Amino acid sequence: MAELDSPAGKLPYIPDNLTLAQFILDSHHPSRPIRKHGIPWFIEDHTGRTVGYEEIRARVFGLANGLKHRFGIKEDDVVLIFSPNHIDYLIVVWAAHRLGAIVSSANPLFTPDELAYQIQAIKASVIIAHPDALPVALSACRTTMLPAHRIILFNADGASYDAHTTVQDVIDEGLASTSTFQERVLQLGEGKTKVAFLNFSSGTTGRPKAIAIAHYAPIANVIQLAAHHRVNDPNWEGQRFKPGDICCAGMGLMPIVLITKFNFVNFLESIVRHRITHLMVVPPQIVLFCKHPAVKNYDLGHVRYVTCGAAPLSRELMERLIEIFPNAAIGQSYGTTESCTVIATWSLENECDLSGSAGQLIPGITARVEKPDGTLAEFDEPGELVVRTPSLALGYAGHPEAWLRTGDEVKMNRKGEIFVLDRLKEMLKVRGFQVAPAELEGCILDHPEVADACVVGVPDEYSGELALAFVVLRSDAVNRVHDDPVVAETIRQSIIKHVADNKVGYKRLAGGVEFVDVIPKNPSGKLLRRVLRDRARNLRLRPVAKL
Repeated sequence: MAELDSPAGKLPYIPDNLTLAQFILDSHHPSRPIRKHGIPWFIEDHTGRTVGYEEIRARVFGLANGLKHRFGIKEDDVVLIFSPNHIDYLIVVWAAHRLGAIVSSANPLFTPDELAYQIQAIKASVIIAHPDALPVALSACRTTMLPAHRIILFNADGASYDAHTTVQDVIDEGLASTSTFQERVLQLGEGKTKVAFLNFSSGTTGRPKAIAIAHYAPIANVIQLAAHHRVNDPNWEGQRFKPGDICCAGMGLMPIVLITKFNFVNFLESIVRHRITHLMVVPPQIVLFCKHPAVKNYDLGHVRYVTCGAAPLSRELMERLIEIFPNAAIGQSYGTTESCTVIATWSLENECDLSGSAGQLIPGITARVEKPDGTLAEFDEPGELVVRTPSLALGYAGHPEAWLRTGDEVKMNRKGEIFVLDRLKEMLKVRGFQVAPAELEGCILDHPEVADACVVGVPDEYSGELALAFVVLRSDAVNRVHDDPVVAETIRQSIIKHVADNKVGYKRLAGGVEFVDVIPKNPSGKLLRRVLRDRARNLRLRPVAKL
């Protein structure tokens, strides 16, 4: 196959002399719709508090001024956010960018050692932490010798902070003081090299690495997505994004509902209470929509758009989603941290895409699929996806050689032009046949006793690998298993038979089924297969089926 260009239209102009904060808060792009008066930018889920444009600008200035005045934050310093969602999360991001500083974020579930590793890797100047994460932050600071007074706490309802400075404290101080900083104007082209974020990739080898992302990259991706969806196009009637729509995540085109802690039933209530029209979700949430008994109690007919990323979904789950969201455009999207972020999403011509594909390349992207020997793959041949996009990250901070190491998830050519996503290692190889774990997971999730699943490969002398499923049972099945141990084996064999009845012989669960309490995932919902691969190595596998 030849190199492919996006069929989704021409890419509009992308400014290369703006920071992300300047692009979002200070400028207007032809791709951006005009917000109607009174439509908020943020809605805090549990309080209903709304935050509009003028308040955001004031809070961003106050925080930037306070960070400069009290902590001396300057250009290229790193501000580390250690928190789940918060109404002031983006305020922190944009305030740091006003100062020319770099933003990094850490998983709020990190242990002290994991947080300490990130603090040292990026040389953080301050930490903005949620109060619940304060003990871990203090422990990590002791390890890294970062002074405890450089921890700033997000404000939480009813919380007591003792001697710790809060974000609101810094904002109040900044608003009460004369300006202590002068925001720098970038030169033409500087936005392509000026670092905005140091985001960590989960990777597949070694410890996580910090990905350096320039301001130009997220700006480019926002414009790419707007062009794909034909936002503001007067000749396109089937607009998926309209003024007044409400989103649980998004591209800055509509109010965003901020949910701090995820609980599925509460999430359903929030969707109905706020009349959320657009859902951008991850596979574990899709599984809950398809499996949780509470869904039938909620009318979700007002939802107009559902897209899922982070991992592929089976056709079975996609078909179930159409029943749950009868009036929504539904499909999958694909991207990575290194591409900041979306590479492909489903076509506007397809109201609902059940093909299992992530759709088409968004504008401004070209791609090809290469086989391991570097030659172009034919259609339906597996290989590495090679992508050229204006939203590409700059590289791994402190690890420039990592772009070229073929064992990693990503690599870049020596000119920094080509981006490669090595997904072959996700595939199982059974007797020479490629087996996609996601395909088997979709089948397993269709079993009535299953709540969640993850498939990994285990070594086999004859077949090379066998498929082993880690399965989380539904609560009623768990109770039956506890009451009668024989039930466990009955359900196990039922799952194995279910896959055997629906899949070709080499795709059977010849490695067995193991019941677990939870499938490990990262915060974006990506299955942590390596954790379960390690667990599988310690299992005494029992043959359960003949190939």
